[in-house]
Amino acid sequence: MYGALQKDLTERLAQIRADGLYKDERVITTPQGSLIAVKSGKEVINFCANNYLGLANNDAIREAAKKALDTWGYGLSSVRFICGTQALHKELEQAVSRFLGTDDTILFSSCFDANGAVFEPLMDADC
Repeated sequence: MYGALQKDLTERLAQIRADGLYKDERVITTPQGSLIAVKSGKEVINFCANNYLGLANNDAIREAAKKALDTWGYGLSSVRFICGTQALHKELEQAVSRFLGTDDTILFSSCFDANGAVFEPLMDADC
């Protein structure tokens, strides 16, 4: 049933590999840090992480995350726009605002969402 589609996808994938554009998944076997180990056991420098502040394994942050997990459960059922904002998010945004000396702060779950919130309203097709 999927023969033609499978053949087409196999050919496309082969071309992607031949062009040097195929990206193998790297399985990380250690906690995030400046050095990580991958599935082969090799230790490598982690240049591509969003953990540039090194907070992923900070003891105080891990304890706060455990406490929040016990209090709030594991995340929201969906994005804030759909399910709403928890008080914990507002507390963090207010703390960030105090730290930065700004009127307000909006936290985003990804750089993609933050970029969309900033650039889409400011730019149009002519930019």
